[in-house]
Amino acid sequence: MQLEMPTEVRNGTARYAVRLAASEAEVTEAQRLRWQVFAEEQGAHLASPVPGLDIDRFDPHCEHLIVRDLSSDQVIGTYRLLTASKARHIGGYYSESEFDLSAFRIPRRDILEIGRSCVHRDFRSGAVISLLWSGLAGFLMRSGHTALIGCASIPLAGQEEAASHLARELFRKHPSNASHRVVPRRPLPFVSDCAQSAAPIPPLIKGYLRSGAVVCGEPCWDPTFATADVFVFLGLRDIDARYARRFLQPTLLEMAP
Repeated sequence: MQLEMPTEVRNGTARYAVRLAASEAEVTEAQRLRWQVFAEEQGAHLASPVPGLDIDRFDPHCEHLIVRDLSSDQVIGTYRLLTASKARHIGGYYSESEFDLSAFRIPRRDILEIGRSCVHRDFRSGAVISLLWSGLAGFLMRSGHTALIGCASIPLAGQEEAASHLARELFRKHPSNASHRVVPRRPLPFVSDCAQSAAPIPPLIKGYLRSGAVVCGEPCWDPTFATADVFVFLGLRDIDARYARRFLQPTLLEMAP
């Protein structure tokens, strides 16, 4: 599945385009951006075979959505997408390394997994994030999937109690139904009894929740990225009407098989 044409947006004098990476070189650009954000900026200890690139065993089997700044020709945003068929081929989703999905009662053929989302620190504007969401929505509609899953992260560094409290509050306030429950393989080891200690909700998670996503269980501790991860689920028919009008338009992205 490839994009016939990039979708462009103008933000003042800046012009950005979103598309699926169409070559190994473009995938490498996305992996370099991920390294810069996760390893250099956020301090993740990535076990990558190539220094300076965030690479794991899922990358060759994923589609890589990228946003490019057309003035500098730089990849400034990315999302990693793992389809149901590719997940079957490699034996599961990335999320299954963090959560036990054995009680998750959604047909696997319907699920698109999203992850490794990041935006370059100099371009964290609404325009870039909206383009990523538009690209994701276009892919979702044309791929035949009816649901999204993913591990959404809350940074722990220096605020373990606050992050732990927030992660558990998200599950309490935005719970999935019983058929969508998962169990963390590494439960958070941090105590979070103080209501005043909650950390702010990361913008990405806030966007998921506003669009209609739910949290499917207790959080998982990810020591590699030093984060508290929550498992989020979003069914296509559950997307908030405002987000549906904004992003789920049939002309957003034209894809050819």
